[in-house]
Amino acid sequence: MNSTIQEKGQISIHTENIFPIIKKFLYSDHEIFLRELVSNAVDASQKLKKLAGFGEFNGELGEQKVTVTLNEEAKTITVSDRGIGMTAEEIKKYINQIAFSGASEFLEKYKDKLDEKGAIIGHFGLGFYSAFMVAQQVEIITKSYREGSAAARWICDGSTEFEITEAERAEHGTDVILHIAPDSEEFLDKNRLRTILEKYGRFLPVSIEFDGTTINNTAPIWTKSPSELTDEDYQNFYKELYPMSEEPLFWIHLNVDYPFNLTGVLYFPRLKNDFQIRREKIQLYSRQVFITDEVKDIVPDFLMMLHGVIDSPDIPLNVSRSFLQADSNVKKINGYITRKVADKLSEIFRNDRAGFEQKFDDIGLFIKYGIISDDKFYEKAKDFCLVKNVDGKYFTFDEFSEAVKENQTDKNGTAVWLYTNDRQKQDGFIDSAKKRGYEVLLFDTVIDSHFINTLEYKLEKTSLKRVDSDTFDKLIDKGLSNESVLSEDDRNKLKSLFEEVLDNKTAAVSVEAMPTDELPVIITLPEFFRRMKDMSALSGERSMFGPMPDSYNVAVNANHPLADRILKVSDTDEQKVLIKQSLDLAKLSQGMLSGTDLTAFIRRTVETL
Repeated sequence: MNSTIQEKGQISIHTENIFPIIKKFLYSDHEIFLRELVSNAVDASQKLKKLAGFGEFNGELGEQKVTVTLNEEAKTITVSDRGIGMTAEEIKKYINQIAFSGASEFLEKYKDKLDEKGAIIGHFGLGFYSAFMVAQQVEIITKSYREGSAAARWICDGSTEFEITEAERAEHGTDVILHIAPDSEEFLDKNRLRTILEKYGRFLPVSIEFDGTTINNTAPIWTKSPSELTDEDYQNFYKELYPMSEEPLFWIHLNVDYPFNLTGVLYFPRLKNDFQIRREKIQLYSRQVFITDEVKDIVPDFLMMLHGVIDSPDIPLNVSRSFLQADSNVKKINGYITRKVADKLSEIFRNDRAGFEQKFDDIGLFIKYGIISDDKFYEKAKDFCLVKNVDGKYFTFDEFSEAVKENQTDKNGTAVWLYTNDRQKQDGFIDSAKKRGYEVLLFDTVIDSHFINTLEYKLEKTSLKRVDSDTFDKLIDKGLSNESVLSEDDRNKLKSLFEEVLDNKTAAVSVEAMPTDELPVIITLPEFFRRMKDMSALSGERSMFGPMPDSYNVAVNANHPLADRILKVSDTDEQKVLIKQSLDLAKLSQGMLSGTDLTAFIRRTVETL
């Protein structure tokens, strides 16, 4: 194409090395160039449509779409639109002056931070110049929508020099042509480009065409009003986002325009009783342009396992971690999401208690984590968070407090909530509790050791004790005691005999007057030490004093017939066998018997039989 050079010039900036700096520091991931250029093309298309709506453009609007073309032979990638376009003067204004003066100011302001990878993200608007991260030369061929405008061509090879000439273009719009640099030829791959476009542009509001097909959904459900949508629409969109996942439990449609703009849909996935490895994450968009799926700070920690999308134009495309932590809008968004989730859960609980209970094994993790980590969430969640007993019956906190008030209040007026974290191993203790009419809660999820501590802190005059953490007279100390059938001398003798056979300095032996139908020996694990051990194991932290010892208490039932028999046996060896056997039975009930000890117990049992 023959053209007359209209202007040559130098970009007026204070450094000769702007493009190497852009290439190195503009973005940590070079694939972002395609997102930036396609986003610019979408903006240009939308602006023209708005101008037509305002009556400021009377020409042929045509099909508004953005086309991305790969020419592997010429080693070019072209992004084309039929948007507002630019005149030669506008090129000088928007491409040269504003962007480069912005770059110059940036370099001056952030020169001390240029060694920090990604430190500059979010500080300036040089989206177009991301092209130079992958291109050794960039061309723009453009024609303004204004009547009588001439087409213009801008070209720059990555130095500070540019050239503007006349060009030929039949219709309004812009082509950005990237001549890919040798070190970026990885992007001259059709599949790679399609993957990038699908990642960043799958929900852009203007059709994106690549290799003859449209790659995006221009009207995702979060852009619509909830009144327009059916349950099937929400479920289909979830499948579009996460094709391999089970159907979600329910969802929350976000829509707020003050004091910040935010739309989106959050889904509660099925998690069951464990934290799953989170392959699927919440996706963050800005005006339907994908930004990231690392949404920490925007979404509260306890909701990070939710799925779905959030779209906010108040969050810039070039977000940095430091920006998110400091931005006041982000903090407001975080609080808004917390409130919306709490309100939705409260609504489901009020309107469909039975359905809420059916879902609780899945959603309980979110609710418990929220109660642990967020005081404002707790204030709402305390009315709908449920606890479940070993028989599968659910209670709110208030309901359970009322249910155990009569029978499980100690002499100090403290309600004692008994619980198990392993109903199989602690079955004997659960059975004993039930004989006394006690309720036993089931806390067997990965988060429950922390949740228990939070409940004790939040609930007035309430103590939580694992059902095997002490004998029942001490678990719920009502100031009453059973009378021992043994004399004090006999109790002391029995204690000495058991200590001698046990020979374990970490175990504390006591002889107690318990009901005759209790086991002859009960091993209990002190609540405080066991809880500390569980929590340190969950957090993966090691104590500065080394591993915690397996401290436990051995309570010998003075009122059990076996105690009297042990005292009356004259054969010392037979006496030791009876003590060893009763100790091993107690260990077996706590899952503490294994290996050679278990083998010896089995042989001894056979011999005794």
